Amino acid sequence: MRAVFGLVLIVGVALAGGAVYMARNYISAYQSELARQKQAAEEALANAKVDVIPTVTVYVSNRPLKYGERLTQEDVRAVDWPENAIPEGTFSDLTALFPESGANERYILRTMEKDEAIMEVKITRPGESAGLTSRLEKGMRAFAISVDVASGVSGFLRPGDNVDIYWTGSSGTVEGNTGGITKLIETNVQLIAVDQTAGSDVASATIARTVTVAATPEQVAALAQAQNTGRLSLALVGVQDDSVASAIEVDQRKLLGITAAAPEPKEEVEQVCTTRIRRGGEIVNVPIPCTN
Repeated sequence: MRAVFGLVLIVGVALAGGAVYMARNYISAYQSELARQKQAAEEALANAKVDVIPTVTVYVSNRPLKYGERLTQEDVRAVDWPENAIPEGTFSDLTALFPESGANERYILRTMEKDEAIMEVKITRPGESAGLTSRLEKGMRAFAISVDVASGVSGFLRPGDNVDIYWTGSSGTVEGNTGGITKLIETNVQLIAVDQTAGSDVASATIARTVTVAATPEQVAALAQAQNTGRLSLALVGVQDDSVASAIEVDQRKLLGITAAAPEPKEEVEQVCTTRIRRGGEIVNVPIPCTN
């Protein structure tokens, strides 16, 4: 019995030793293969051609900036920007952004988030304030239009929006129409201020009393005449709408679908020509053929 037990023990130890030997060989082979693959990957990476993207220094905002705030050197920082993706109008030189001589104060014209590139269209020129004059392009004028909750699109107008302007008034006796008329007089006119706010970062709808638009002197004259002779209404134009509205004019008859009645045909009266002749002691009219 003891001999059998000893034999079983010897066989068990031999099997366990064999299993340990096989496991050690498997682990060793796995580690060798892993090291070989790692070395091959490193060699491939070392031999691969690495494309280096050229960069240029660009100044970005160091914090959120709102309309009207003064821009200081503490508000900007330099970052490396890919050369082929630089927005137009950025600054790569601090002295160009803040001139060393003369008036160098700059103010924010458009709200900017942190790490957004500082661009010429978003700030004033050196020494220029953030008033309406900085929002007007060459040849344009600022003109104020009185509005209410209806004509002002329920307070959803913002500086920078584009609107179509309609005039409603009495057309007098033009073309026989004695009622009111509504006509589109200007299209895609830009708003530069709502009440006393010229910044576009308005958080909620505000019922404005006046809006200020950028217009040419000729448009200003037309708008002034229209505002003094009738009522102006604004229609907000979509951001991606690049269509041009055609001439639109609606009167009461067109609104109600009333067509003018055709005039009754006139009866033709036969023309009779006569001449006077004397017969004895009296003068009588005698019919004769008409020559004309």
